Amino acid sequence: MAAGYAVDLRNSRGNATTTFVGSGAKMEIYSGSQPATGGTETTLLATFTMGTPFGGANSAGVFTGTLPADVNASATGTATWARIYKADGTTFCMDLSVGTSGTQVIMNSVSLTSGVACSITAITITEGNA
Repeated sequence: MAAGYAVDLRNSRGNATTTFVGSGAKMEIYSGSQPATGGTETTLLATFTMGTPFGGANSAGVFTGTLPADVNASATGTATWARIYKADGTTFCMDLSVGTSGTQVIMNSVSLTSGVACSITAITITEGNA
């Protein structure tokens, strides 16, 4: 049986994410198969500077990220996963799934073209058993 957490604990874990990541974090969008957590990156398609704060207060164990401004893709490919770094661009925070629905990072399109604007429309991380 999977672990079950109290709502307050789920919210605290999510709020700790915002604190740990901090302001001005970087989200890099990649194509290809998502590696093991923190593993070797695949092809970088776009880099976003995240909003400040990184996210709002969690509700019912769900983290909702502050959306970044649109950017132009740096390469052409299909977005499949994302990596968050602290503002220094090197301190690993987390890897997330990317898609147009049903993933942690929602984009307007996962078909990115170098030099063409792309956007993140939602960032949602659901804590265990929420």
